[in-house]
Amino acid sequence: MMFRASVLTLYPEMFPSALGLSLAGKALEAGTWSLEAVQIRDFATDRHRTVDDTPAGGGAGMVMRADVLARAVDHASPPGDPRPRLLMSPRGKPLTQARVRELAAGPGAVILCGRFEGVDQRLIEARGLEEVSIGDFILSGGEPAALVLLDAVVRLLPGVMGNERSGEEESFENGLLEHPHYTRPQEFEGRTIPEVLVSGNHARIAAWRREQAERLTAERRPELLSPDQPRTK
Repeated sequence: MMFRASVLTLYPEMFPSALGLSLAGKALEAGTWSLEAVQIRDFATDRHRTVDDTPAGGGAGMVMRADVLARAVDHASPPGDPRPRLLMSPRGKPLTQARVRELAAGPGAVILCGRFEGVDQRLIEARGLEEVSIGDFILSGGEPAALVLLDAVVRLLPGVMGNERSGEEESFENGLLEHPHYTRPQEFEGRTIPEVLVSGNHARIAAWRREQAERLTAERRPELLSPDQPRTK
């Protein structure tokens, strides 16, 4: 099953961007996944191709119109399309590695990139959009967030990474941040590789890596160690 991504945007030229390079780009060229960038303005009905209007109730900025976006969503995701409909939004549910794995295991995603002050709430409700955030900060639009989400998903598709174990031993995969990494040379500016990593004792190495992962997590992301925090197994 090919993973199909449809991105609704005012700037289709921003895609595939970095997704056309490295592992994601090779997978795109090989047909492991597909990417369609849909120009939202194509679904406006006036000669100016207007996609936004002033906010009801007053206030600064502009709001993307529900009617225009509905036509764009319906074009990209007709009845029967099993793909989830996502809206990149700073008020959305934080994107997690667990959600990334769920998306990678599915048929793809339809991703709406908001602009201006946001999207008419009626469109979100009428088309069942899942609001997704990549962090507690504001971007000029949803396109960079969509690129981040797709990069995280595509690398988990079967055959994209050369070593499938690479995706199993990373930060968040087991509920912890990843342990430190080292490679040659043995000594760098007076710093040496920890002795345990060159001992050849795999049990000791595994224990050290786990200990380091727990230490880093406790220092930098202690909330991940909360008993009620869901973890990816």
